[in-house]
Amino acid sequence: MDSPEPMTHEEFDELRPAAFAIAYRMLGSVSEAEDVLQEGFLRLHRAREGGERIESPRAYLATIVSRLALDHLRSARVRRETYVGDWLPEPLLAGADDDPARKAEMADSLSLAFLVLLESLSPEQRAAFLLREVFDEPYDRIAEVVGTSEQNARQLVARARRHVEQRRPRFEASSAQREELASRFFAAAEEGDLQGLEELLAHDVVLQGDGGGKVPALARALHGRARVARTLTAGLRTTRKRIRGFTLRREQVNGQPGALFLDGDGDLIGVMTLDIADGQIQGVRSIVNPDKLQHLGQVADVRALLRRRG
Repeated sequence: MDSPEPMTHEEFDELRPAAFAIAYRMLGSVSEAEDVLQEGFLRLHRAREGGERIESPRAYLATIVSRLALDHLRSARVRRETYVGDWLPEPLLAGADDDPARKAEMADSLSLAFLVLLESLSPEQRAAFLLREVFDEPYDRIAEVVGTSEQNARQLVARARRHVEQRRPRFEASSAQREELASRFFAAAEEGDLQGLEELLAHDVVLQGDGGGKVPALARALHGRARVARTLTAGLRTTRKRIRGFTLRREQVNGQPGALFLDGDGDLIGVMTLDIADGQIQGVRSIVNPDKLQHLGQVADVRALLRRRG
């Protein structure tokens, strides 16, 4: 039997986006998704070398990656329960999906608010829900991935759907409206305009920070527009004083309006993203844990910067 042709760059580039989309939404971690993806491609290659006939490499890879991510998610739950402070997903810049036609359609399922909500599901529910509701996989394949019957797979999806729909974040229909509100938000925050900032926030707005115990961050989520506005303006004012050349650069983060915080050398300090609905900011999430920013570029040593200026 002739040995199979090695995978071409073109095939890899074609298969990678969909497989990464599954792994990242399952795990909420770029680094863990990349590890799962690497193992998935390795298994696809071994299966071909072993003479296995694979009619759809895309479907084969999706199944393998989903199983690997599910196993990883089961083992990760204990680590996340002992995580210091709030656990937030690793951020992605822009839409993250390489196919422009699917960017808008997939943006809501990429948002940090949605990924945080998925954390409240069991690993099996999360896998079943994502595969069905986001990736439109058939129930027989979902059953195969989760290791259950097709009937149980349907029940997992139904339970997860009920849970998600009760709490699912809402987003402004118009991206232009979101961007306009986000621009006003960041301008008010930078100017220290407390009243202007409060007017943009929902009454029950939530502010979350993820420092992972590595750098200073909120110990727990804050709720309410007055507290959140005061905390944001005070935090930005202090950071600007203590970190030379501190700047804010607007970006799309996980398909939603956001910004990068940079030091004077252009190194990354943190990432912030906004949840916008009903003409107001419903949530603000800030990731400053350096371990969660490595994939975005050079990360600043925040503790050293604070010591230097403190």
